[in-house]
Amino acid sequence: MNSDSNVIPQTLRLAAGDWVQVRSKEEILSTLDKDGRLENLPVMPQMFQFCGRRLRVYKRAHKTCDTVNITGGRKMNNAVHLENIRCDGEAYGGCQAGCLIFWKEAWLKRVAGGDPSAAQSAAKPPEGGVAPSSAPGCTEAQVWAGTRSSSSAEDNAEEPVYVCQATQLPYATRPLPAWVVGQYIEDYTSGNVRLSQLFSSLLVFLYYQVAESGLGLGSAMRWLYSTVQKLRGGWPYPWYPGHLPKSSKTPSAKLNLQPGEWVTVKDQQEILKTVDEDLTNRGMCFHGEMVPYCRGKFRVLKRISQMINEKTGRMMKLKNECIVLEGADCVGRYTKPRFCPRGCYPYWREIWLERTTNDHADTVKNSNAAAPQ
Repeated sequence: MNSDSNVIPQTLRLAAGDWVQVRSKEEILSTLDKDGRLENLPVMPQMFQFCGRRLRVYKRAHKTCDTVNITGGRKMNNAVHLENIRCDGEAYGGCQAGCLIFWKEAWLKRVAGGDPSAAQSAAKPPEGGVAPSSAPGCTEAQVWAGTRSSSSAEDNAEEPVYVCQATQLPYATRPLPAWVVGQYIEDYTSGNVRLSQLFSSLLVFLYYQVAESGLGLGSAMRWLYSTVQKLRGGWPYPWYPGHLPKSSKTPSAKLNLQPGEWVTVKDQQEILKTVDEDLTNRGMCFHGEMVPYCRGKFRVLKRISQMINEKTGRMMKLKNECIVLEGADCVGRYTKPRFCPRGCYPYWREIWLERTTNDHADTVKNSNAAAPQ
């Protein structure tokens, strides 16, 4: 039997800002099943390059949005996101989505006092754990094999079905209704969200419910919200409908923007002229999380031409490439669930952007700015 000192804790109670060290490849493999998963969440091959690295927790990943079945919030156990550690897509056919990676706490060690050589356990004894065996529970080859669905070869060998953390989220999580108060307590105690943000979000949610309730107050309430926000330096109402009829042909523009170029995001009302009532332009949505970046200046991070369809696992080739902007991540202000820590990239149509120069007199909006909501 393994001694307690050899047991890998599954729970470290990590919070935003904590420092951790990624466990060795052998330790991580020992926590996995034969499909390369822990609690149905797969380790992805590119994660092994961080073994032994000292990294800081970005946010506690206790919940996430469902981008597969669009059912709302999902609850995940004992996981975090680490700062700036995103999927590079190399093991997945060159997927360019750049998802923030989920890390189970069993794959990490808490680092004491900012010293990368000194690892400590959580303040309280871990509840349960994984005892490393003399042989890995999984091999690296099995982790690589786990990036493809077993049905790929039988179904269509030339078009693989990929399996990644994003496609597996419905199986690695459970439903999280919006009314479960504990999630908001954990948002605050984990350091993910400030108390002022919690209260502000509650007020915005209540305002939205009344404005969109069908009582005939929507237009006036949207105008009032945006007017007051303009006076106090906040963001306008984030849920205006698009100006074009539903499913109508929407306009496009080709700027041929390249990584490193600077752009200004157009005003919200200008963008609304390019989307239909469902806020889509050629299948791509302009959503509330993008509104705070309107009229801000950003650098182009990359162009997106292909990504995995998270529902089917197959690679999608985009007919109209989209743009990712540096520092304009989704921070969960208006998502379901509120304050989703997943940090997905919003995708921008070029018609929503204007090429500009890097004028230091202008202020680039930061995704974590504390502007009024």
